[in-house]
Amino acid sequence: MTQNPPNPKQHLAFILIAASTVIAIAGTDLVLPAVPSLPQALGGSIERSQIVLAAYVFGTSVGLVSFGELGARYDRRLLLTVSLGLFAAASLVAAFAPDIESLIAIRFAQGAFGSAPAVFAPGLIRSLYGDAKAVGALGRLGSIESLTPALAPIAGAYLLAVGGWQVSFLLLAALSVAIATALQMSGALLLPRESQIETGTGNGGYGKLLKNPVFLRYALSQAFSLGSLLIFVFGAPAVMTGPLGLDLSAFIVLQVSGISMFILGATLSGRLSTAFGAERLISGGTLLLLTGFIALLLYAVLGGRSLPVIVACSLIVNLGFGLRGPPGFHQAVVASRGDDARGAALVVLGILGTAGIGTAAAAPFISIGLVPITAVATAVALAGCLSLAVLPARFDETIMPLDR
Repeated sequence: MTQNPPNPKQHLAFILIAASTVIAIAGTDLVLPAVPSLPQALGGSIERSQIVLAAYVFGTSVGLVSFGELGARYDRRLLLTVSLGLFAAASLVAAFAPDIESLIAIRFAQGAFGSAPAVFAPGLIRSLYGDAKAVGALGRLGSIESLTPALAPIAGAYLLAVGGWQVSFLLLAALSVAIATALQMSGALLLPRESQIETGTGNGGYGKLLKNPVFLRYALSQAFSLGSLLIFVFGAPAVMTGPLGLDLSAFIVLQVSGISMFILGATLSGRLSTAFGAERLISGGTLLLLTGFIALLLYAVLGGRSLPVIVACSLIVNLGFGLRGPPGFHQAVVASRGDDARGAALVVLGILGTAGIGTAAAAPFISIGLVPITAVATAVALAGCLSLAVLPARFDETIMPLDR
């Protein structure tokens, strides 16, 4: 497939898509520093305030399925604009919540409304750039998204200090309105309405996708790979500040170094996919991720506690996912055979479900140390490798144009 060089419209469209996904991610990370202060401001316990975070995740899960279905029937550009407008409204209402129970309910709605960018972004990028360049574009998008969990909590802490817990919600509302306005004014000119790559009818709903072994190969391996990384990241702060006797700065070092390595891998993924083929890159990156977790698990079992060693293993894990993440997601979207919205929704839902179940499984043993979260993460990463080994990869070349 011959691709035209990028033009200013493509760059502007990419910025709008990236901004939409970032604002949804910031719905958790920007608010995170304010959570401990919520009981004092709105009543309830610190345990109850944690439900404010969980409600957003549950709402996102519902929104993913809903927007995946809507995206197969209606204009994705309109749905994206409407979702951001509703997300802005929910964020504004959240800033004036009278009590913790009301905030929890509003956060559920906020998460549901904010899930549309995750559903539509992969398909829009594929339509915008074509298959030959979509992996590189998804790598750039992933790099931008990965900065949000690192930078948003810092901004949230500053906003909490200068204006209280409500300011983060007000900022989310303002930014969402700005992005929605930009989409309303120029989205029809910049963003493709439907997929410009005819790969199938897109009919049959979620059931058809769940019966497609090729789609399941890429969807499950993506969900297990990223899910394993998130399980480790979610449990690392408690382990490092608890059993390992380190302070929070150790987790910051772990997170910043890991994100940097992920960005490196994601940046290289487009070129390496073109040079070696998407299949080789997905398989190699998945094995590299699993290798990093196995090394960390062995070190933990032997009683290791050194931060440099933990960071070194984390670098291997993050590089592995950085290399396999963009082509893996792209192949899942391609394998959906024209049903991009539902396909992307199922992949993201799988990631959230894997991370949530794995985190819950490790939580009762978190006080033991590094072994439980690393063991669960390793098992999940192994499941990602097994998905690639068991499920089929080959199908019509018109469906999979990358590996030529």
